[in-house]
Order: sequence, then C-alpha cells, then structure tokens
Amino acid sequence: MRGIERRIDAGLQPDVRSVASIFVSRWDVAVAGKVPAALNNQLGIAVARRAHKAYLGLLRTPRWMRAYNAGARPQRLLWASTGTKDPKASDVLYVKALAAPFTVNTMPEGTLRALAEHGVVGATMPADGGDCEEILARFAAANIDVQSLSVKLQDEGAKSFVNSWTI
Repeated sequence: MRGIERRIDAGLQPDVRSVASIFVSRWDVAVAGKVPAALNNQLGIAVARRAHKAYLGLLRTPRWMRAYNAGARPQRLLWASTGTKDPKASDVLYVKALAAPFTVNTMPEGTLRALAEHGVVGATMPADGGDCEEILARFAAANIDVQSLSVKLQDEGAKSFVNSWTI
C-alpha cells in the first residue's frame, strides 16, 4: 500500500501487479507430529483463510478505495506449496479448501492431475474466514505459537529463495 501511495503521490501509474505468497503445506509439515491427530493438515488452511479474510477486509477500507480509484490493482494472494505432503490426506486437500476468486494457486502437476481426475472443488472459501480462528485457537491450546512459527517459516523461505539464486 505504501508503495502504491508513493507512486500516486509522485504522479506515477499505480497499476502495479504483484502477489503475496503463502506456502500452505509448509505450515502443516512444521507441526506434524507436534499436535493431536485431529489437528493434522489444518494449520496451513487456517492461516490461509485468516490471510484471505484480512485481505478482503483491506479491500473494503477507504485507504484502498482511494488507491483503487487512482488506478491501483489489488495484490493477489498466491497459494503455494499446495501439494499435499501427508499421504493419509486427500491429494486435493488444499486446492478444495482454498478455492477463492482473485487468488492464484501454483499447485504442482501431480495435484493438478488429481484435481482433473477426481477433484470436486465445491463451495469457495468463506469470505469471513469460516472456522479459521477456532482452529487457530486449537493450535494455540496445543502449544503452537503461530506468530513465532510464521517468522521461522518466512525466514526459512527467504533463505531457500536466496540459495536457489546463488547455486
């Protein structure tokens, strides 16, 4: 938002296209074996749903509307790492749970094939986040600090991208 607002203030076009990536399955991999079985494969979806709810909230603010009216386009949420890592879970788990307008899913080829073969998406993600806050509260009760984990995953992800550029 600040970057777009600076462009507007400088008389530049604010039509900047970008994505905000959330690596969904990494959340679940990070807590695998550390939470009750009933919570398996739920953290990534809950985090993504919370982010989507916040994203939609931002798009309703006067601040965003001013930028939009000046020609800005919303950054899209990008669901990455949406191949299911747990062999006990549905191979289209994340695709079905995170289907939403104006988002991008960079699912791996195997997940795309599975979706074509037997996936039925059904209803789109609830705009209000559905039960994400309740699920995140269950993780907190299981001693998972989502805020600390987010910092750790962001740091690991950034290092991974840097390593891929320097190899």
